[in-house]
Amino acid sequence: MSQPPIPATMKAWLYTSTHPSVIANLTLHTSTRSPPPPSYANHLLIKVHSTSLNPADHKVPQQLGIPFSGGRTLVCSLPASPGLDFAGEIVSVHPKHKGEFKPGDKVYGCLARPRTFGTAGEYILADANDVAILPEGVSPEDAACLGVSVRTAYQSLKNYLDLSKPEFENESPKVFINGGSGGCGVFAIQIAKMLGCHVTTTCSSRNVELLTSLGADEVLDYTKTNVTETLKGKGLIFDLVIDHIGLPANLYAESHHFLKPAGAWVQVGAASIMTAFWRAITPRCLGGGRRRLVPLMLANSKEDLVAVGELVRDKKIRIIKEGDKAWDFERLKEAYELLASGRARGKIVVRVAE
Repeated sequence: MSQPPIPATMKAWLYTSTHPSVIANLTLHTSTRSPPPPSYANHLLIKVHSTSLNPADHKVPQQLGIPFSGGRTLVCSLPASPGLDFAGEIVSVHPKHKGEFKPGDKVYGCLARPRTFGTAGEYILADANDVAILPEGVSPEDAACLGVSVRTAYQSLKNYLDLSKPEFENESPKVFINGGSGGCGVFAIQIAKMLGCHVTTTCSSRNVELLTSLGADEVLDYTKTNVTETLKGKGLIFDLVIDHIGLPANLYAESHHFLKPAGAWVQVGAASIMTAFWRAITPRCLGGGRRRLVPLMLANSKEDLVAVGELVRDKKIRIIKEGDKAWDFERLKEAYELLASGRARGKIVVRVAE
């Protein structure tokens, strides 16, 4: 099959430095170089229709963006576009590609790490193992949320909650989801309920109604409630804790009051990589937690990518988007600023190209 010509230039948001932050350095370029054609058999050149924003987009290059000579950092070459999640259309494949993909296929996926050509540009190069065919009936805007956030929620429950335990035959597992209104939390609640769990979660006053509508059994408003003391008062009832925010700061250290000894504390998000690191290594004698802490490292599993797409296709979970719509590409920097503020409700989706 003949492949369409690849434009030499494209629109993209670029950062040339990580100081003082990736977001502060973002500028929109209307004519920057496009990625080269696929040079490996498993590489796909994709035109990005939509992307969704994740804290890792800016935190990883920010905190690991140690500059070297020649415009390189530990994670990519500069200038670079942020972004990992995407939905779009395959433009070109390598002549030796023997996989399932061909030009014109509608796809979605997630880059395995920050790259020079991130999803805040019109074209990307992706590994075929990180891409799946767009399910029928799923919009590109919804599919752009699946790679990081929905798959993170899926893996945090699938990998750390053993539903085969005899104790769950007559009693629902109890899960505490800290930070229920953000980009991962809104999906963790839905997946936990789909699995038959009793869900307690946290959010601010404005999001209580939303989380209740998603199925949460108990919603703690952190603006009105001391979350740590409230949980301690419940006793040892939780089988799993999924922490998306890392706050309150003393919550993990006090988890032995409400998380069962055999339970796991899954650390998905925190204020910074170092915050999560110190929480994980601080010993009990110095005020560390007494329960098993698992820093969640998203596995870029093709099987899980397909599975979460099917959940959306089958309407078992619904995508919650900030503002209930996709943002214009020209507002991407503003969208990242909202993400960094911690006040986004659900996923921020940006429409990159038609």
